[in-house]
Amino acid sequence: MRTGVSVNKRIVLWGTGVVGSMVLSEILRHPLFELVGVGVSNPDKIGKDAGDLCGAAKTGVLATDSVEELIALRPDAVVHYGPTAAFAEENMRVIGSFLRAGIDVCSTAMTPWVWPRMDTLPALWRDPITEACRAGGASCFTTGIDPGFANDLFPMTLMGLCGEVESVRASELLDYTDYEGDYEFEMGIGHPPEFTALLEHPDMLIMAWGATVPMIATAAGIELDRITTTWDKWVTPDDRPSAKGIIKAGTVAAIRFTINGVYRDREVITLEHVNRIGLDAAPDWPAGTKDDVYRVDILGSPSISQETSFRFTDGSGRTPAVAGCLATGMRALNAVPAVNALPPGWVTPLDLPLIPGLGTIR
Repeated sequence: MRTGVSVNKRIVLWGTGVVGSMVLSEILRHPLFELVGVGVSNPDKIGKDAGDLCGAAKTGVLATDSVEELIALRPDAVVHYGPTAAFAEENMRVIGSFLRAGIDVCSTAMTPWVWPRMDTLPALWRDPITEACRAGGASCFTTGIDPGFANDLFPMTLMGLCGEVESVRASELLDYTDYEGDYEFEMGIGHPPEFTALLEHPDMLIMAWGATVPMIATAAGIELDRITTTWDKWVTPDDRPSAKGIIKAGTVAAIRFTINGVYRDREVITLEHVNRIGLDAAPDWPAGTKDDVYRVDILGSPSISQETSFRFTDGSGRTPAVAGCLATGMRALNAVPAVNALPPGWVTPLDLPLIPGLGTIR
């Protein structure tokens, strides 16, 4: 073990999709973490070696769909990269089982859990996990990129450099041309403009994406009067190619939404998304100084602007969106030692110390 790096944490990884498979590769070559188990839900992956699931050498660790087998390994933590909150019941079954067994969980799946104190979070999504943590004496931390560290850790850290903040805005400004995630039904991209996307409903948008707005308010010591939303669409005049097929002329090729925390009749906290198919789409909407960035703008004393981009520079040709996925996954993994050190219960960014990436320079 290298000087300055603590004893290994024994890790079970659950979920080997885009995010999980990349994190799996990182665990296998990381001096701090020891992979002891892999959980999968795809029956085609059961029994496969962890190395085969991420393009690495054989490890002797075989994938299983049995939560009980993984619990029996008594890991220090589970890093959980399961599906989205659309599969809440299954996520809660898996995560709750580990927590009740006394095993901490760091996850990217249920993004409303980024701030479990959010008023709009259904009790049936909160209470079983609260009870599982209590029963097992374990902790549950959920993160992501947006919602997640790009619009909670980044803006709150920068707010700590200010004497006064008049407003803070955290923006995702991404080209979705090469993105293969779900956005058709959720955001309405590729649909006629009269189609009402799932997230276009204010209550759904606030629950799914708005958790960081009341979190920032709590961090700033205020109670919001209300949370509002906006939703705009841009219709393409021409066919546009994408990783998921052609976005046809006359359909939505860009969306812009905001979730706004209102305090004393002014918007003080804003979460904004601008997602395009093609950098030239919706040319009048905000864009970064670089392509594909997460941006924070603070109006205050002093005013601060920060842009963050995620890139692979290894010649693999993987897109910025995929690089962001890896960063999302690594935030959960790198948080394990800090989460292990906290008392049982829900863990949010307000509970965590600085996580500097122990063992990353080697």
